Formats: sequence, structure tokens, C-alpha cells
Amino acid sequence: MAYRGRLAPSPTGYLHLGHALTFWVAAERARMHDGELILRIDDLDQSRSRPKFVAGVVEDLRWFGLSWSEGPDCGGAFGPYFQSARTDRYEEALNTLLERGCLFSCRCSRRDIRSAIQAPHAADDEPVYPGTCRTLVPREDPLTRGVTWRFRVPDGERIGFVDHCRGSVGWVAGRDFGDFVVWRSDGVPGYQLACVVDDAAMGITEVVRGEDLLLSTARQLLLYRALGLAPPGFFHSPLMNDDRGVRLAKRHAALGLRQLREEGWSAEDLRQLPAFRDLLGRGLQAGVAPKTP
Repeated sequence: MAYRGRLAPSPTGYLHLGHALTFWVAAERARMHDGELILRIDDLDQSRSRPKFVAGVVEDLRWFGLSWSEGPDCGGAFGPYFQSARTDRYEEALNTLLERGCLFSCRCSRRDIRSAIQAPHAADDEPVYPGTCRTLVPREDPLTRGVTWRFRVPDGERIGFVDHCRGSVGWVAGRDFGDFVVWRSDGVPGYQLACVVDDAAMGITEVVRGEDLLLSTARQLLLYRALGLAPPGFFHSPLMNDDRGVRLAKRHAALGLRQLREEGWSAEDLRQLPAFRDLLGRGLQAGVAPKTP
């Protein structure tokens, strides 16, 4: 098996410099190992996804100098894959997890969970689920609206892996993260499940993404194991902050690629920014070699 990486943006806004950094690292990792790179649009959140953002993602990636080696034919150029067109795969995985006793149904609202927990949690991560519905016997049809399906984590087990950028990392299930959502009450597959199903089906050998998703990887490793799938390697790239030290997000419109382009910046100008070069260098030089498939 050859190296296969992927770019997987969500079309809920335009790309900013932080996205450009992570995607450039992903492209460089694929180039360094003479591998392939695919583009997948993670557009399951249809309430926030917009066609203009999809078009903007593709346009900005190409302007920044990135390309991908496969996908639907779009008039002579490779187009992206779309998660919204792959729901049958997620439903199949959901049923497999149910048959194996890995899930339980939950009707707790976010307010219910917040009121039931006492320990603080990071603002950008979900709180540890308090176990309210954990012991209930599921009686609902898997795709019943209004019901959330959660993965029952193995309490007390350390979930660790060797990240190709950061080295050995690990968390304790039930303490650092709890039972997590794999299917939402509005009928939408959860990010963790969809990501695992697609990366496995697409033969991804290394996932390159921002270090803010490290804890998500611990959850996803449990899903790989439960579904009997071999996990890829992982490379969590350093994040880019603004001048106040705040992590870049889609609200940073002034640092959006299209805004910078309109102001006269070229892709090469951006790649030569000191902060960009420093983070890119850290992202490519600090890591260990990707896992042999």
C-alpha cells in the first residue's frame, strides 16, 4: 500500500491561514512520501454548509497551490468527494455497532448534560457524559428521530497512540472523555463515526489535521477497534494563532485566504510569512516517520 492522505474541510465558511497551514502540511507529507492526496468535503452539517463555501474551498485550495490525485471527474479536473453522498455507509456502520452492543440510545439534551456534570471541561470540547442513559436497554429503531446514539467507552482504559508529530500521547476513557455521539437526534451521523468510516473506506494511511483534534483521535481509535478496522497513522499539525494568541477560526475573516488574495497577497507571499514557515517547519521536521501500512 502506498501513502494516501486527505484534505477534509467543512464547508461552513471560507478558509483562513490556519487551514492553509494544515492542508499544506498534509500536501507536503504526501509529496515527501511519493503518495496520493484526496479531497473530501465533510458536509454532513447541512444546516451550516453552503454551496458557495464548497466552491470557495476548491477555489482557495487550488489558488494556494494544492492539488489532489483522485475524485469525481469535473470537466477534466478532479472534484471532491462529499460525505453527504455517503450516508448509506454510515448507516451500515451504525447497525454494526448496535449489533455488537457498543451503543446506547440517549435522549439527554445539552442542557441536561450540563446540569448533571460538575467537573469543568475545555470550552472547545464536549463535556464528559454523566452516564444518565448508559444502562437503559435500547428499544428504538436505529434511525428514529429525536434519539441520539452514543458509543459506550471502556471506563478506565488508556487510549494511546504515537502521533507522527507529537510522539506518544494518550487519555483515559471515562475520565478525559466520555460516551460520545455517533448519531445525532436529527438523523445526522456524528463526526467521529463518519470520519472513521470514510478514512477506512478510502484507504487513508495517514490523517494530517490540527492538534485541536487530538482527543477526537482517541475516540476514533475506539471506533476503529469496534468496527474491526485498521486505523491509519496520525499527524496532528501545530495550530496558527492571531496576534493576540487566539487560535484562528472562521470568524477571522481578515485572515481568510480570499480576503488576503483580494488585498494583493500571492500564495507564495503567504507561504513565506515567518509564522507560517516556522509552523510548517515544526510540522514537517519534528515528527517521526509515518506508519508502514
